[in-house]
Amino acid sequence: MSEIKLIINGKECVGQKGQTILQVAEANGIDIPTLCHNENVKHYGACGICVVEGKNMPKLMRSCSTLAADGMDINTESPRVVQARKIALELLMSDHDGDCRGPCMLNCPANTDCQLYVKQIALGDYKGAVETIKEKLPLPASIGRVCPHPCESACRRKMVEEPISIAFLKAFAADKDLASGNPFVADIAPDTGKSVGIIGGGPAGLTAAYFLRRAGHAVTIYEAMPKLGGMLRYGIPEYRLPKAVLDQEIALIADMGVQMKANFKIGVDATFEEIRKAHDATVVAIGAWTSMSARCPGEELEGVWGGIHLLREIALGNRPNIGEKVVVMGGGNTAMDACRSAVRLGAKEVSIVYRRTLDEMPAEKIEIEEAMEEGVTFRFLRNPAEILGEDGKVKAVKLQVMELGEPDASGRRSPVAVEGEFETLEIDSFISAIGQKVLPKGFEALELNKKGIIAADEETFRTNLPDVFAVGDATNRGAGIAIAAIGEANKAASVIDSYLKGTEVPYRKPYFSERVVNPEMFVEYEKKQRAQMPHKAADVRIKDFNEMNLGFSEEQARAEASRCLECGCHDYYSCSLIKHANRYEIHPERFAGDKRQSGSEKKLVVIERNEGKCILCGLCVRVCEEVAQQGLLGLVGRGFGTVIKPEFRDSEKINVCKDCHKCAEACPTGALKILF
Repeated sequence: MSEIKLIINGKECVGQKGQTILQVAEANGIDIPTLCHNENVKHYGACGICVVEGKNMPKLMRSCSTLAADGMDINTESPRVVQARKIALELLMSDHDGDCRGPCMLNCPANTDCQLYVKQIALGDYKGAVETIKEKLPLPASIGRVCPHPCESACRRKMVEEPISIAFLKAFAADKDLASGNPFVADIAPDTGKSVGIIGGGPAGLTAAYFLRRAGHAVTIYEAMPKLGGMLRYGIPEYRLPKAVLDQEIALIADMGVQMKANFKIGVDATFEEIRKAHDATVVAIGAWTSMSARCPGEELEGVWGGIHLLREIALGNRPNIGEKVVVMGGGNTAMDACRSAVRLGAKEVSIVYRRTLDEMPAEKIEIEEAMEEGVTFRFLRNPAEILGEDGKVKAVKLQVMELGEPDASGRRSPVAVEGEFETLEIDSFISAIGQKVLPKGFEALELNKKGIIAADEETFRTNLPDVFAVGDATNRGAGIAIAAIGEANKAASVIDSYLKGTEVPYRKPYFSERVVNPEMFVEYEKKQRAQMPHKAADVRIKDFNEMNLGFSEEQARAEASRCLECGCHDYYSCSLIKHANRYEIHPERFAGDKRQSGSEKKLVVIERNEGKCILCGLCVRVCEEVAQQGLLGLVGRGFGTVIKPEFRDSEKINVCKDCHKCAEACPTGALKILF
């Protein structure tokens, strides 16, 4: 074969006569995306993804089927080429009916691969499950106990009976790992010579430290409290999260080489500016440690507590004297923690006062049920109008009777005062648990938003100071759930790592294909009861702050994990279609419309064929014809109704298919799945 020379992306490339542009590019280290190309079959050019532009050539060329010629000047990423690829990908994805990832993962703020670690638990691979989890979060035993599990609210198993108990399975695997004597420790990249200071040792700060240390950077956490853990330690009661478990997980992060300085206060032990000067980058993760005001007269009285303040006092080992009659204002999980802690402190009459009804209450259902079991009274459609006192101490609370009006911005119906209707309760303590706010004292150099919260770019997590990043409850939207702070810190760590390496890469939410489903699609599945977490009886658990849940047995955990429907695509990590879709910023919704009727066919002996994922590239047909030399697959129908179907003429052909698998191995989208 004679040698040819051509220019590709400004680089002189050498090829052989008879090679395609794609082959020459690959031989010279230049990547051109393609879906339908396979070196084992004839050049075809069906998908249109591999188009390139030639200088002085009017039309784009399909590089997988266009022969290279001496003197060609090719651009593989020109604006015209990129636009053509984006349109081709958008058209393909607009008709693609498949789940790239399970809805559980997509609804997890940390994007934990729930489907994979649940499967690993089902198989008894607990260390593998923890390794999977720790790709996204470093505190699985702690988070598995306290997370309000948005993953479960998206679990499709609920269309059969009930969602998988994903959070408790996470805790189960992590507990097994911690008790193994050889817990999983992530690999650490070689030292980069760069250092990061992290102010705040809560879930966000610990997560940022974990991932930045994994990347090879020197990391120091500065924590104002006596111990690290943030709200996991000081805002969540011991009966939900034993601090010995949290200590073990923090110790594993310290063992990676993360320096931890507790009792370190900004403005006392060092200024913010001094921390900045000591590091190449600084992360502010100071959380939201102050309870929001109840906004009613009498808040200054002795016996009025902020919910977070009370929980912090208990976590510090104190037993606040709250008396026998306690009212807790609020409807979230902090309010549930406060009222249940009040019961454990010895209060005889504990009431939740909430201005809406049970249906609008944002706390987890299980938290509400357990509080009721423990004797907490719920007073709905009530709102404190005034806290009454005597000699400077709380004596009673005057409650405004409410009714529900029109929905507010959150979609919940707005409570409206019923004019002239009040009731008064005698109390010893009043606890306000309606939210938290940030105290940015010492951080005056940072720009705040109109809510008084640190402003940080949502793609770079950068503040107004170029070397300072901010994550967690102290930023943008304010206080939220721990898993959201963890997810944000993980993404920020990736951006900070690229910043320290000199090429800051902003976070961009990846594109995923998602199916629209309905309960009728799940009628064939056998109903299997969700595993119930064993726990202490209410009359036993209220006597102390010891952990109330007893944990799954191995048999329970594996049975529960085996209920997973495995919604996400089996071929995600090798799927060329989703890889290219995320290489370019695509918007398939531009071509939204009715999708082809699709379904799965499992009668191909060992291969399941999913028409919804098929892009009709024809590669499986050509591989069956040219490589396997069987010709069992063919295109059936015309236009949008075209599908690929097999034709088994005799049992001998079925046996050939059983032992071949070449079509499934060649499929670029996961439309063909090997069953066993």
